[in-house]
Amino acid sequence: MAVKNKEPYQQAYYPPVPTGLTKYMRTSIIWQFYRFWVINLKILKLLIKSHN
Repeated sequence: MAVKNKEPYQQAYYPPVPTGLTKYMRTSIIWQFYRFWVINLKILKLLIKSHN
């Protein structure tokens, strides 16, 4: 089985570049604080269900 050589510097070699919204979501303290609480509430709900 022969493997085709890829030409260097094709688009497939580069990772996708995040959009402005993605960069904002990754760096926004407000968004991260909100997600922190949402995830914690989901875990808390799961724990409460499992201990009943």
